[in-house]
Amino acid sequence: MKKLTLMFAAILSLSQFTAQSKQKSFDKNSKKMNTTEHYTFKLSDNVTRKTVTFKNRYGITLSGDLYLPKNAGNEKLSALVISGPFGAVKQQSSGLYANEMAKRGFAVIAFDPSYTGESGGEPRNLASPEINTEDFSAAVDFIGLQKNVDRNKIGIIGICGFGGFALNATAVDKRVKAVATTSLYDMTRVMSKGYNDSVTPEQRTKTLEDLSQQRWKDAENGNPAKGSRNLPETLKGDEPQFVKEYFDYYRTPRGFHANSLNSNGAWLMTNPLSFMNMPILTYVKEISPRPMLLIAGENAHSRYFSEDIYKSAAEPKELMIIPNAVHVDLYDKVDVIPFDKLENFFTTNLK
Repeated sequence: MKKLTLMFAAILSLSQFTAQSKQKSFDKNSKKMNTTEHYTFKLSDNVTRKTVTFKNRYGITLSGDLYLPKNAGNEKLSALVISGPFGAVKQQSSGLYANEMAKRGFAVIAFDPSYTGESGGEPRNLASPEINTEDFSAAVDFIGLQKNVDRNKIGIIGICGFGGFALNATAVDKRVKAVATTSLYDMTRVMSKGYNDSVTPEQRTKTLEDLSQQRWKDAENGNPAKGSRNLPETLKGDEPQFVKEYFDYYRTPRGFHANSLNSNGAWLMTNPLSFMNMPILTYVKEISPRPMLLIAGENAHSRYFSEDIYKSAAEPKELMIIPNAVHVDLYDKVDVIPFDKLENFFTTNLK
């Protein structure tokens, strides 16, 4: 794990563990899936889905899918806003969650974050702790204006890296009545300190020096450079287990999507800059008295993020550990993700 440099943690650029192979990739062999119309899950017969757009506070147009239960009647619905994982798009995990929660009677929007997927923002392939937090609140704006939604009953679900942004958005946006996360990552922590806070001050300084020099190169070239692709085309076989698990989701028919940076692209090289000095969960206690549910896999490499937030958060809070599950199991395995628990949590707390 010593090879897990801060840069790797920052951009989830797993390719340093693998060769830049020129062998055939999944997306080359499955061109029919390289369209925005492809979803990695089947839409429920009891749910409708409609593509929508809305703007965030920075004027960026976001693209989302609005999921509604069929035959909901005239009663106003409780609503949920969902995004994640970090580097994914709405046709992957967030859409699957939205589909499942709409089946249970909620109005739900799953959206692509700014600068990624079908959402706007330039340059492309960029993330920001402030803007991605704002994206959640912009989605709350949108869904709360729907005539069939009770704006006093809105919750958030954040998956993976967007679990951290979800908590940050809930802390600052008092319209959100309850928040749940699955396979939580605190992206500001992992980018600035590495996995398990293993980055030394010297390593951090070196990374910041490299990023600063990259800014000169970007300024000279007139555009920002892309980093290494987030996942390679093939694995050698000697990668860490969690790398293999990411690959199994993003780079196979299970979860591949052409618009997803983790399936098919790379973050900008300077993407970590805005994360390095901005811990997003400083005010996590201010979520209270609104309830928080943290869900993590027993065998997930990311489990410590949820456990540490649970320790630092104020009541009411709950930590749910899923036996035998790994990080990516909570992306799409409907028999592992505790949807009944999520339904009960939001039904109880969106009052």
